[in-house]
Amino acid sequence: MSEAGVIHDIGYQRYDGPRLGRFAMQQALYVHGLRAAYGLGRSAKAKIFPWLVFGIMLLVAVIVAAVRSTIGEVIFTYSQFADQMSFLIIFFVAIVAPQLVSRDLRSGTLPLYFSRPLRAADYVAAKYAALASAIWLLLGVPQFIMFLGAAFTTKTGFKGVWNEVLDLVPGWGYSLLWALMFAGIGLLIASLTGKQAFAAGGIVAVFLMTAPIVGVLASLPSTTANSLAGLASPMTLIAGINQWVSGAEGTGLDLGRFGPVYAIEAFCLIASCLLLLLARYRKVASL
Repeated sequence: MSEAGVIHDIGYQRYDGPRLGRFAMQQALYVHGLRAAYGLGRSAKAKIFPWLVFGIMLLVAVIVAAVRSTIGEVIFTYSQFADQMSFLIIFFVAIVAPQLVSRDLRSGTLPLYFSRPLRAADYVAAKYAALASAIWLLLGVPQFIMFLGAAFTTKTGFKGVWNEVLDLVPGWGYSLLWALMFAGIGLLIASLTGKQAFAAGGIVAVFLMTAPIVGVLASLPSTTANSLAGLASPMTLIAGINQWVSGAEGTGLDLGRFGPVYAIEAFCLIASCLLLLLARYRKVASL
């Protein structure tokens, strides 16, 4: 038996390498979160749903590109593609957002994160950027396939390709708006519970239960209520901004003079989600 007070060398060594700091931690969390969103580095079961959704959206994009290149008919514009895929995006966020934040709450790893120089704002920024990037890729890659189908079959040469680029870039911007909005709402709801099933159900409920409210407001005998009806749901809010900015048709909304109101609410909603997330994780970090 060893004597009391004797220190035994069991092989532990001090770390003498470079200390990369907070930015490297943020980058590591972002990369890990983006990979986790698509199940990379995890079990085959974790890959099924995100890649199934991605595969469905790619298939739709291939069909749209094939029809465009064969008969020249435009089934969806780039922005319409995002609108049509909205329900798939909802379920993607409902599955991925809890994996990014709810698992950390359940497993109790947050105190380990915040015991280092990592701050609550760094954690929120990394997780938000990871989910927003995952959603944008979910829309942007299929849109690029649609672009390739149109660009390589254009009959007007470089001018036709350039016109497609001018259509694609706003479409990517529209997809970015979807990503920023859905990532903020999804992460905020998921951060409230460590149970992934509850978080997923809450996310789906928030997005789907607000849609009937739009229909009720749009049916009221008031022009103002009809114009502002789209503010009640994140999906119609985004569609309203697209209609106001680009003049897109087929949204079913009559914005009237309230187009700027849609943009202001979208900005405030995204900012509020981030601020509430920051407050939530500052509270966790202080425990």
